[in-house]
Amino acid sequence: MSHRDTHDVIVIGAGASGLAAATALHAAGRDTVCLEARNRIGGRLLSASTPHPERALDLGATWFWDGEERVRTLAARSGIETFDQHLAGDSLLQETTAIRRLAGNLIDAPSRRFAAGSPSITTALAAALPTGTLQLDTPVTAIRPDGEGLLAVHTPTGTLYAEQVALAIPPALAMERIDSDGALPADLVRLAQGTPVWMGAVAKVVAHYRSAFWREDGLAGAAFSRTGPLQEIHDMSGPAGEPAALFGFAHARTVRPGFEQAVVAQLAQLFGPAAATPDALHLRNWSAERWTSPSTVQHLADYSLFGHPLYQRPALDGRLHWASTETATDHAGHIEGALAAGERAARAVLAASRVPDSLRATSR
Repeated sequence: MSHRDTHDVIVIGAGASGLAAATALHAAGRDTVCLEARNRIGGRLLSASTPHPERALDLGATWFWDGEERVRTLAARSGIETFDQHLAGDSLLQETTAIRRLAGNLIDAPSRRFAAGSPSITTALAAALPTGTLQLDTPVTAIRPDGEGLLAVHTPTGTLYAEQVALAIPPALAMERIDSDGALPADLVRLAQGTPVWMGAVAKVVAHYRSAFWREDGLAGAAFSRTGPLQEIHDMSGPAGEPAALFGFAHARTVRPGFEQAVVAQLAQLFGPAAATPDALHLRNWSAERWTSPSTVQHLADYSLFGHPLYQRPALDGRLHWASTETATDHAGHIEGALAAGERAARAVLAASRVPDSLRATSR
């Protein structure tokens, strides 16, 4: 097989789950490559830069919570600065004809954030991998058994081979973008096609301001709205309020011409005239991200499928392992769930490896 690009393991996707799997496999001595369709790592961990040094505004995953020890440990070990989510102040409820001020913050729960943005986590993971492990701009188009005990992983630029593959992208996206030539069981295909993509049907908007003026009015920057376009709003300011920002979630289907103007108008209604002039407005419509969401994403709503038992079992004769946050049995959808799923996939790969180490070096 010396003429073939063959590895012990191929990890598909360089988000938190894929990088957690790749680093664990590399640490265990496995020849691992990680293929990423985008021109960046991080997946749904994405931030916008700001004029403030080492401060960023998250456009994807934002928080982690008590009990999420994988995230906490990784951040501490990597020297990543974290801080408490701002909670102090009153919350707002926007109804059809009125805005009600509610005593205290009834929306946010105690949580922590990353001062330089959530991609700090994936940057730290990637730093542990040797040069050449990560291959960006490399979408996978097909995974098929090669007839010789390996899996053939096809990309637009060539084919790679591996004993084991860890699939660290949303299952529904994998079903739409990666051809398995009918090799996957029908019940697994149905499950994967029906599993929602975390954040996949969501648009996230971040409004960056010169100061957190709402705090001066005794507001927490937290609001619920029954009229929209943002249904849920939070303070996204950095440590000590810098950079100052509010962010909100909207249904991705509501993003159409005039959406951003409607968002600014809503923020002004809630938080006053100062909210009408953000320094910058960042919009990330995750349903339009071709390497996050399948075309069916708006119709996927059964979140009980997260962590399904079928995702805990390898497919394709024990060689294909599920590793995205949607497949985690705990904290599914969170960064913690992504790390847990990646680690679980790595353990399964190591348990399933059948080729002795003495043969690996001579099989290529």
